[in-house]
Amino acid sequence: MREYLLVVVVAAAVTFLTTPLVRALAVVTGAFTPLRARDVHDTPIPRLGGVAMFLGFAAAAVVARELPFLSQTYSSGQISGVLLGAGIMCLVGAVDDVHELDWLTKLAGQVLAAGIMAYKGVSLLAVPFFGTQTVLPTPVLVAVTVFIVLVTVNAVNWIDGLDGLAAGTVAIAALAFFGYAYLVSRSYNPPNVFTNATFFTAALFGVCLGFLPHNFHPARLFMGDSGALMLGLLLAAATISMTSNVDPSQFTGGQVTAAILPLAVPLAVLSVPFVDVVLAVVRRTRAGQKPWQADAKHLHHRMLELGHGHRNAVLVLYLWGAVLSLGTVAFAVVDAWRAGIGLAVGVLVALGVTVGLPRWSAPRRL
Repeated sequence: MREYLLVVVVAAAVTFLTTPLVRALAVVTGAFTPLRARDVHDTPIPRLGGVAMFLGFAAAAVVARELPFLSQTYSSGQISGVLLGAGIMCLVGAVDDVHELDWLTKLAGQVLAAGIMAYKGVSLLAVPFFGTQTVLPTPVLVAVTVFIVLVTVNAVNWIDGLDGLAAGTVAIAALAFFGYAYLVSRSYNPPNVFTNATFFTAALFGVCLGFLPHNFHPARLFMGDSGALMLGLLLAAATISMTSNVDPSQFTGGQVTAAILPLAVPLAVLSVPFVDVVLAVVRRTRAGQKPWQADAKHLHHRMLELGHGHRNAVLVLYLWGAVLSLGTVAFAVVDAWRAGIGLAVGVLVALGVTVGLPRWSAPRRL
């Protein structure tokens, strides 16, 4: 665990210290978020924060390579593949932050990053399906891998609409998935808690912690596409690296829990951005719009409409992410009925806060 703590500290420190430099670079290059009808800000804010986040992740990867136990994870080549993929994703996003790219160019860059990552070994080997690992043809598994990356990076990108929302949500998701991956890897024969998935999530958690002080309301710098796309790729990498290696028989809570947990945890960890994506696609399709056509009806916009202030809206969405992700991971730790009761209580509390907080306080629309 000490090596993971070091990874978190290094990722957080490098990200935190380089963010002011990146902000200065964003100002010089004119990388500002334009004022749009769907935005909640009334002044242009510089963006390009993903560059500092990538530097934090890269620093963590360099340090991990020199550590006694985490250095073992480099033998597969997956970390170098994810580092390269994250670099490409950050570069594509950075170019878009400075000069708006068309959707096709951005999609091509995302596919390239995901494809390189898959080529370097971060690809599904099998798909967990009701207690068994289903092996599919390699081209199908690679296609599913790329699809998971595309969905995740764009889900994170779409929720990046309030100060600190994306970074905090991803930090919670990374922490929950780290706990899940750590617990599962202890069940290996022999036990080995030093895996690619645990490293990815530990470094990702540190990166988000380092960036949040600069990004929480009122934000001094946005992560931009350079950050949102990269964070999505890192989350997808952890999910892909872990999901096909899970042995469902190791879980407590009976056969039902063993069957659904490998599928439920990745979905729960990313529940907030995934729900936002699904609702957006359905909403826009029904309105006769293209699914990727932006609007002002995302979850964070809904929170503001309910009467939450900027910070409160972000904190409430943090709560939902924590309840759903950590509550689902609890099924891997305790009996299913206890975890189920805890999750139900958490959902009721989150629902009560969502509906009741605007009535209990007098939030300001900041």
